[in-house]
Amino acid sequence: MLFLRSLLFSVYMIFSTMLTGTMVFLLFPFPYAWRYNIINVYARSIVSALTMLCGIDYKVEGQEHIQAPAIIFSKHQSTWETYILQLIFPPISFVFKSELLWLPFFGWGLAAMKPISIQRGTGKKAVQQLVQGGIRRLQEGLSVVIFPEGTRTQATGPGRYRIGGAVLAAESGYPVIPVAHNAGEFWRRKGFIKRPGVITVRVGPPIETKGKKPEAILEEARQWIETQMPQITQGQYTAQ
Repeated sequence: MLFLRSLLFSVYMIFSTMLTGTMVFLLFPFPYAWRYNIINVYARSIVSALTMLCGIDYKVEGQEHIQAPAIIFSKHQSTWETYILQLIFPPISFVFKSELLWLPFFGWGLAAMKPISIQRGTGKKAVQQLVQGGIRRLQEGLSVVIFPEGTRTQATGPGRYRIGGAVLAAESGYPVIPVAHNAGEFWRRKGFIKRPGVITVRVGPPIETKGKKPEAILEEARQWIETQMPQITQGQYTAQ
């Protein structure tokens, strides 16, 4: 049954992504708000379908800490958080590797949603792209979502936190809002089977960044996120 339910959800997600990506791309000449509203409806439908078909629900703790615009440092364990963050923190701009923009349908829609694309593996150049694009989006009133671990990690422990987002925070002066969650226990990295349960999303107090060095900002965010993970993870999580 888990396989069948996961298959039905995957079919729904593929077709809705194709439809939404095409619609958003065709609306590129029109106001951004139009495109964002469509993406918001799409994200909500994906989250709802996941609940109905796969039995994965969620709860959000710490909503009183949400403010905008801000820089969001989120745990990255699955595809799920790319949808739910759009519902918790609208409006937002994601930081993505530039290769994703070339993907059919998904990349088309992504390109129309004011993302911050960076060329991974280019060192300082990628950080400069992140800082320049991030400040521009923040000044437009969009919160910037950064996955400081860079890529999806296992639900059993953290990845290596990268400095780019903290450089943006230090240079822009906007607060960092840390987000911890355990989505990887139910929608695993590179996993097809979706396991039923309730995902916990915990939003932390804003971290003031003015006058702080990037290393201090990153460590404060990392400490908060990794302190929360063993508390909300249902299995074994080894914080570092």
